[in-house]
Amino acid sequence: MNGKQHPHHGGHGRTAFHFQPAKNWMNDPNGPLYHNGMYHFFYQYNPHDPLFGAGKLSWGHSVSGDLVNWAFLGTALDPTSSFDVGGCWSGSTTAMPDGRLAILYTGRDANELQVQNVAFAKNPSDLLLREWDKPSFNPIIPQPADVTGNNFRDPTTAWLGRDGLWRFAIAAEVDGVGSTVIYRSADFVNWERNALPLHASAGIPCWECPDFFPVAEHGTEGLDTSASGAGVRHVLKLSKAADEDYYAVGRYDDEADTFVLVEDGEQADVRNWRRIDHGHLFAAKSFFDARRKRRVLWAWVDEMDSRSDDFAKGWTGIQSFPRALWLDTDGKQLVQWPVEEIETLRRKQVTLLGAVVGSGGLHEIAGIETLQADVEVVFEIPNLKEAEQLDPKWLQDPQKLCAEKGATVQGGVGPFGLIVMASGDMREQTTIFFRVFKHDDAYKVLMCTDLTRSSTKEGVHKPIYAGFVDMDVEKDKSISLRTLIDHSVIESFGGGGRTCITARVYPEHAVTGSSHLYVFNNGLDAVKVSKLEAWELATASVNVEDDGLVALLPPLVVPILSDDAEWAHHQPSSCGVKHDFE
Repeated sequence: MNGKQHPHHGGHGRTAFHFQPAKNWMNDPNGPLYHNGMYHFFYQYNPHDPLFGAGKLSWGHSVSGDLVNWAFLGTALDPTSSFDVGGCWSGSTTAMPDGRLAILYTGRDANELQVQNVAFAKNPSDLLLREWDKPSFNPIIPQPADVTGNNFRDPTTAWLGRDGLWRFAIAAEVDGVGSTVIYRSADFVNWERNALPLHASAGIPCWECPDFFPVAEHGTEGLDTSASGAGVRHVLKLSKAADEDYYAVGRYDDEADTFVLVEDGEQADVRNWRRIDHGHLFAAKSFFDARRKRRVLWAWVDEMDSRSDDFAKGWTGIQSFPRALWLDTDGKQLVQWPVEEIETLRRKQVTLLGAVVGSGGLHEIAGIETLQADVEVVFEIPNLKEAEQLDPKWLQDPQKLCAEKGATVQGGVGPFGLIVMASGDMREQTTIFFRVFKHDDAYKVLMCTDLTRSSTKEGVHKPIYAGFVDMDVEKDKSISLRTLIDHSVIESFGGGGRTCITARVYPEHAVTGSSHLYVFNNGLDAVKVSKLEAWELATASVNVEDDGLVALLPPLVVPILSDDAEWAHHQPSSCGVKHDFE
């Protein structure tokens, strides 16, 4: 329960197990990849400054053996050529059957135009993939004449169609319409655009960071990005500039390169699609992890305090903890769950079984450090009769509904949930909770994360986040919640991962004092905590410059490197990556 600080956390919201740079600016995840026993993570990165700067960004590069502990290798791509002198922007990596590895990325050229470039791994057998070659024939795709607003960016991971041609999707504003277009190639160098877009949405002219990938119709196993045919559906994810990530499940025809949504309703307006996360998360990017046969998702979670705070701490931006994702049994929505490797950080555990929390009840979960914790709880709802009627107007604005009916406003069924990151005097606290409403002949579950009391610090944005959980609470008679708490970030997964809410918090008490964790219920009727398990989590090694690289590698790889004196004494802060800046 005592909130002692780890030395490298300082008072600046440094996390214990979320991916973050040791210093400087980081934003979009780019090109996550599993290759030769190693996880590679690339990301938009400013090597010079903790702020975005002029946008002349590089690709940072870190490696891991377990998706938890990471070593920083410097930059993989830098803006050194005429076709990317204005920045190496977002893109993806693709592993080819012949062993080659390619990066597709957006460059801002000498004329400030967004163009598409390719880079190839110089030595694909290099376990660390430290060097990438940007051929002089770039750009491989100049900006098309019908692109408006200079919006042409963020190529996806490429996939092979059954005709043997490579394809990738990219966001483009085509004649003022926000579109996702497909390019095809036989050789990964010469590309031709498909006549029809994969999707077009007239409501927003500029979408960003598309992700397009297959999911199995049944089961939780992930699929290689080129999978298609019977038993396969596809997911198209799009980001609205610096705002939210939306997705839809559909059927993809790789002959015509068309995509048809499985859900009825307005297909054109992406804002009517489902959300990857109802909190503060953007630019999600997934990859197929062949090691564990799963699809893993990353996403950028930026800061919610002030620019002066960013300068003071010397770094900006984190990534959500990696999530495995799969298609729910309803065939319409994704389920997301922290990758199982987080369990390697679990230390001290406390358990609560069968506790009844009456109306107005507050029960502290004591005995562990709750500034970095993993909490899983199942709330059993004995009675739904008291559920309030849901006004249909709230269906499109769950955030406002949470604001009006917050954690302290008594309801029929709920609010009940967790109070996390709470100071001893409760002046600082973050609540994650559910309310159940009657809707038509069924029930709707509302999930909220309320930051309005999360910090007494000035200059911190403290919104309320909310989403409905698409589940049958009448059948299940219970709702599950999993929450990862990590100093300045809280990730919550409701209904087994059907609804996710990510938030940044900056409580002042966490810098020097202790933090507390509670279960609460402000509904008219009691709820039962059928099971609660909470673990204190150890601190991972994430891009800390004095951590050795060899300790992070898979056991089978270490002997290979240990035979080489240069590798055996290798440190990530001196990895030999060339920096072509002044």
